[in-house]
Order: sequence, then C-alpha cells, then structure tokens
Amino acid sequence: MVATVAPGSIGEELGFQPGDRLFSVNGVRPRDLIDLQVLVAEEDLLLEVEDPEGSLHRLQIEKDADEGLGLGFTEALFDGLRQCNNHCAFCFIDQQPPGRRRSLYVKDDDYRLSFLYGSYLTLTNLTPADWERIEAQRLSPLFVSVHATDPDLRRRLLVNPRAGLLLDQLAWFAQRRLQIHAQVVVCPGLNDGAALERSLNDLASFAAEPWPAVLSVAVVPVGLTRFRPSQDGLVPVDRACARAVIAQVESMQASFLASLGSRFAWLSDEWYLMAGLPLPTRAAYEDLPQQENGVGSIRAFLESLARATETLPERLAAPRRISWVVGRLVAEALCPVVERLNRVGGLELILHGLPSPYWGQDQVVTGLLTGSDLLTGLAGMDLGDQLLLPSVVLRQGAPVFLDDLSLDQFRGQCPVPVRLVDGADDFVAACIGATASFP
Repeated sequence: MVATVAPGSIGEELGFQPGDRLFSVNGVRPRDLIDLQVLVAEEDLLLEVEDPEGSLHRLQIEKDADEGLGLGFTEALFDGLRQCNNHCAFCFIDQQPPGRRRSLYVKDDDYRLSFLYGSYLTLTNLTPADWERIEAQRLSPLFVSVHATDPDLRRRLLVNPRAGLLLDQLAWFAQRRLQIHAQVVVCPGLNDGAALERSLNDLASFAAEPWPAVLSVAVVPVGLTRFRPSQDGLVPVDRACARAVIAQVESMQASFLASLGSRFAWLSDEWYLMAGLPLPTRAAYEDLPQQENGVGSIRAFLESLARATETLPERLAAPRRISWVVGRLVAEALCPVVERLNRVGGLELILHGLPSPYWGQDQVVTGLLTGSDLLTGLAGMDLGDQLLLPSVVLRQGAPVFLDDLSLDQFRGQCPVPVRLVDGADDFVAACIGATASFP
C-alpha cells in the first residue's frame, strides 16, 4: 500500500495517492522493496494499481532508466516477514513483559531487512531459493549474528541444529564475492574467553584482501532484564568482565591492524562505560562500520556535541534553568558537555542519569528508558523550567515509549514542559533558547 507520494515525482504525475495498492510491475508482483527497486528501474513500465475504492487501473509509462516513481510504502516486505526460528536464552525480545504492543514481540530474521536496513539475522532459516536470490540480486552486505563460530557452541547458544553451519555459509559468501558484517553478543561464561578469541580469529580468516567476505565484527555485551527466566544460566556483565573483554579484544585489534590493515573487531561503547574506562579516540573506530550497533555511537555523539558547542554565547538574553535526562550508563561521559554549557551566563543545565527499574537494570543506555522509568526517576527531582527528552526513547515514527506509555501521557504527569531533542545541534539549540528543529 502506498503511504507517501513525493512532490514532483512520476508517482504524483500519474495521480498516485496514499491508500493506493500497487499490484504488479510489468506483470510481476514484487515480493518486497528490493524487487520493486529492480522492476521500476526499467524504462517502459506497465503498472497495475488498485485505488482505495477498489477500482483497478493499468498505467503504461515511459521514463528514464533507473528513475524511481517517488512512492513510499507502508511496509518493506510485501509477502510477509520471515521470523526467527532460534531460541537464544539471551534474546532481548523474549525478555519483555507480556501485554505490550504486538510489534515489540516480533523476532525478525529476514535477510531482506538485513540488506535494506542493517538488521541482524542468523542465516539459520534460509531456503535454497533464498540463497539463490541473495546471489542473483547481489544482496550484500548482510548483517549476521554470529555469537560463536565453534559449531557445537553456536548450536547450543541458538538452540538450533542448523546454527552449526556458519563456517560453511561464510565460505559460500567468500566464493561468490559477497560480504557480511558480523556481531558477537558476549555472554559471560558461555562464549567469552577462549571461545571469543576463536570466533574473532575465525571471522578474521574471511577478512583478507582482495575481497574480504567479513568486513567487520561488533562485540557487544549481553543485555539481561528482570523478565527473563530465572534458570537460564546467564549472568550479567560486571566491571571485571568488561575490563577483561576490553583487554582481550584490544590486544586482538592490534594484531588485526598489522595483518589486515584494520582493527576489524570493535567493542560497543557500553563496554568502556561499564568498565569505567575512557572511550577510544574517534580514529580508533576508523569509518564507523558498526555505529548503528553501538560501536562508536557515543563517541560520535560527543564529537557532534563538541562541534555544536564550539561557538556559544557568553550570556543568554534571559536566564534559563533546564534539565536533560539520559540513561545512567552514559551520564558520566556527558558531564564535560554539561559543564561547558553551564559556563554560558544565565544558563543552568541539570543532568539526570536514570536507571531502569522497568528492565531491572541500574546501568542502562538512554534508548531503553521507558516512560515509567522517567516518571519514577524524575519524581521529586529539580527539573528546572523545562525537561529536554532525547527522541531516541520513543518508538520511531510514533510518540510511544517502550512500555507503551504515550508521550502525551508522560507530558500530562511531568511537572514542567517537555521538549524533544534530536541530535547534538537540536540539543544545544534547546539549551540556549533557539527555535526547535524537532517537533
């Protein structure tokens, strides 16, 4: 179903409107956005469209090759989502309470979403036709959750006999000059230590030139909530574990840099925050290949804040007392920015780093704070005259927190006005009283 029509696009010229349904292109019904992008790249198109009233239209057009239609759709997958068939004890989706919105419980393991949006898949549910399509349409790079390369260990972690085929699958990618980015979720006592060393070395064996099949690896800590089964055998990452993993991976990075010309494997920023150690320099993250997985995201945000605060007024025209709420895990790293802004005359910025009673986590990133966490953590606190709320705490495209509390409900219970901030520039503008750039 069409959701948006770009102004001035071919779609607008043809009369497309939100609510129309695109059935086929040149007689072929696309399975997803990937198929659609391939089909509409042709110069001559025959479109079969149904309008909201149910009338069928056939539109024949001629356009430039590779020129798009300017249509946005309600879904990326037109034939349904491929869901996960694994039973990982550390799956965050399985560690949520019942009764929330349905989308929170969807466990996608779809290679098409991996190609389109960088979501991680395990490769355990691919059919022969899927492998053929990945090769034929050159769907690369994909993002693969590895966790362990030892076949027996990976089978145990994913609780799936097909999980042991990973090394053969990586060889398949290498033979066809296709590529992946990998991730390893470290569970203390299960896949750390020697198992982690083996996993990173095995993955690095597929990273050599002239055509590396594995482009990078993100090493991230397991996230555990109070809703997980009590007898799952998992333990949380503590400071000692974080420091041990950092020392191990940084040592391997030096080796990879010498042999591959890249550090290849990176630790997510959470490791350093949990260990109480400074983040690596920006150069250590190279071209940030795993930023969306939390590798260098805080470092990049700090750099954006540094740029946004290069030129600040000496004094505000009118005094401002405002508060800023973040996850407790990242609060300490943000203190220098708060101090810098508080040197502006007339500005008082109050930082609140909150835990998450909802998830049962004391050290939590900002994006996992729920509405109830905010209401509980900010109760009785000095919020100044306005609260700055990072937009990352809300569902993308909808003003709803992870616990289904709406932004309007939160605003109704917050004693001061709430302003959403999106990124460093918007945050600094909010601090000094500039016009909002985010609704």
